[in-house]
Amino acid sequence: MNLVIGLSLILLFAFGVPIAVAILLASIIGIEFFTRLPLLLVPQQMFIGIDKFPLMAIPFFILAGNLMAAGGISQRLVDLAKSIVGGVQGGLAMTCVLTCMMFAAVSGSSVATTFAIGAILIPAMVRHGYPKPLAASIQASSAELGVLIPPSIPLILFGVSTDTSIGQLFLAGIGPGLLIGTALILFLYLFCKVRGYGLEDHRDSTGFVISFKRAWAALLMPVVVIGGIYGGVFTPTEASAVAVFYALAVGGFYYRELKAADLWPILRQSVVSTAAVMLIIAAASLFSFLISRTGLPGHIAGWVTGVFDSPVTFLLAVNLMLLVVGMFIETSAAILVLAPILTPIAVQFGVQPVHFGLIMVVNLALGMITPPLGVNLFAACAVARISIDQMLPWLVRFVLVVLACLVAITYLPWISMGLVWLVY
Repeated sequence: MNLVIGLSLILLFAFGVPIAVAILLASIIGIEFFTRLPLLLVPQQMFIGIDKFPLMAIPFFILAGNLMAAGGISQRLVDLAKSIVGGVQGGLAMTCVLTCMMFAAVSGSSVATTFAIGAILIPAMVRHGYPKPLAASIQASSAELGVLIPPSIPLILFGVSTDTSIGQLFLAGIGPGLLIGTALILFLYLFCKVRGYGLEDHRDSTGFVISFKRAWAALLMPVVVIGGIYGGVFTPTEASAVAVFYALAVGGFYYRELKAADLWPILRQSVVSTAAVMLIIAAASLFSFLISRTGLPGHIAGWVTGVFDSPVTFLLAVNLMLLVVGMFIETSAAILVLAPILTPIAVQFGVQPVHFGLIMVVNLALGMITPPLGVNLFAACAVARISIDQMLPWLVRFVLVVLACLVAITYLPWISMGLVWLVY
């Protein structure tokens, strides 16, 4: 049965069937033709999959991110980042990375970060002499930080699917996010020095004090959310609701750029995004239930422990597999299907679940900037109005930088776990 389900899934993907529908149809084929279970099990297991309190954080964080994106914070964060690094050669490219790090802590979404920041910085970089494909590649790679720096929807999904503390996962995401952001900034500094880009990037930058005064309210949101979680004031799920009210207050009353007429489009966009994620979660829950009944996770665990004799070789094999999976399967679906199978095996090799969660999310996030299904690539191309094949020669450099960071995150646990050990 596992073979037929797997082949059905691959075939459906090949024909361009949406991921959630493909997973659902493959599961139904398995139930109908290889078990005696009634099809009533399909809606039952799908409901069970989404009937989990922590998942309520997803629609709230999506809504909060959309409210903040429409509330006038994008330009303010760009001005602040430019005031910090804009005075050096290549400062505009580094501003893109730094702004994405700050916006990621507000929106939690890489695609939202690409559209919100890219609409400002890609045209600005082009005006300053950067090739358009290079500007789009910088934006797409920087926006990847949206799934690492908390709040992060993939980290929530990993926590729910493996029974891992979401609070610890959020804390563990800070180190890898800062590492990748710093690595990209250093690479861009050297790259622009060698290639001669960004000689005029010091123009149009404002003073740090002025920029900080304009942006401090937006920057306070992650402090309120993360501080409230670790201060014991509220849970991660409750924090998502707090984030919505904070976003409304900042965008509507402090910046006064969020109007009543904007709320309906924002709510509609948030509902559509939430429905897409929830459908994937429901379908993946049914798929995981079916796979678990066949005993496949146990067989895989036995095979892996027999083939790999150390955590080093196991993590290397997992990373190679996830790199390929991330190119073809959407991040949320890959986490929900693979995390319950791989995490218990990782624990057998002495890898902590929180650390493994960050390895998995960082790895799958690379799929957002690699063809053929890199969502950040499509978003950056839409903003820059270019084709993906124009970006690829430039993009390779940034993929290699993130890969180097992935190796460090994999084999140096303190990068992810340092803050977790300190707090817990």
